[in-house]
Amino acid sequence: MQPCPCRSSLNYQDCCQPLHLGATADSAEALMRSRYSAFSLELVDYLIASHHPSKHSPNDRQGLQQSMQNTRWLNLQILDSEPDDRVEFIATYEENGKLGQLHERSNFVHENGHWYYLDGDLLPAPKISRNDSCPCGSGKKFKKCHFSTSS
Repeated sequence: MQPCPCRSSLNYQDCCQPLHLGATADSAEALMRSRYSAFSLELVDYLIASHHPSKHSPNDRQGLQQSMQNTRWLNLQILDSEPDDRVEFIATYEENGKLGQLHERSNFVHENGHWYYLDGDLLPAPKISRNDSCPCGSGKKFKKCHFSTSS
């Protein structure tokens, strides 16, 4: 039993895996969580399939594969989820040995019984102080976990 990468507190097979195998998300937040897990697990086909078809480009697959080569996704924090179509989140990752955060307000659309990621507005990442909890989700203070790799 593997914990779900989206940090929902459920096991992967009870959370995001059914969506990755073809089940339909019942909300924008469920799709957001499954997309984060897909980034963590490098499920390029799922990421392309769950992105709205109007936003596809010929370079999607190559771009996703390149971004995944040096990125390890560490933690997902949902800040706000509007039932209709928006999810604000912070995703923490490590890229080329440096800690980073993606803070986004994502827009989703529900069409023909399926949720799709449409686009997102990037927001400033929160400032992390040495004595704050590390955003990677380890439970350690930032200075004892990732401070040395991100300064």
